[in-house]
Amino acid sequence: MLGDRDVTTLVSVKDLGEATPFYEKTLGLTKVGEDPGFVQFRSGTSFVIVYASETAGTNQATTAAWHVDDVAETVRELKAKGVSSFQQYDHLPGLTRDGDIHEAGETKIAWFKDPTGNIFEINNGVPG
Repeated sequence: MLGDRDVTTLVSVKDLGEATPFYEKTLGLTKVGEDPGFVQFRSGTSFVIVYASETAGTNQATTAAWHVDDVAETVRELKAKGVSSFQQYDHLPGLTRDGDIHEAGETKIAWFKDPTGNIFEINNGVPG
């Protein structure tokens, strides 16, 4: 039914004016549409819709994840663009931490927050 359909991630933010340059300039997503209450971005073949909401920033779990070739390089690039909200989780079973990067064998993961406090993940892929 839905297994062969594309999915779009929706992210609620407190301030759309503050969030838009973060997603477009800092994260490098491509803006493909906007309306007074939301902005739509393309990320690879997927879409992220960022919209204003009074309940934005209340989710304490990961909102979305990007698979990248090199987590350490991506962390460096994000820091160079001003991302300073990398999260350190020292009590996750099976993970060790080296700075902002968490490791489980060959799997590398880093988490960061957007200006509203939504948590995002970058990783080098989950082994199949």
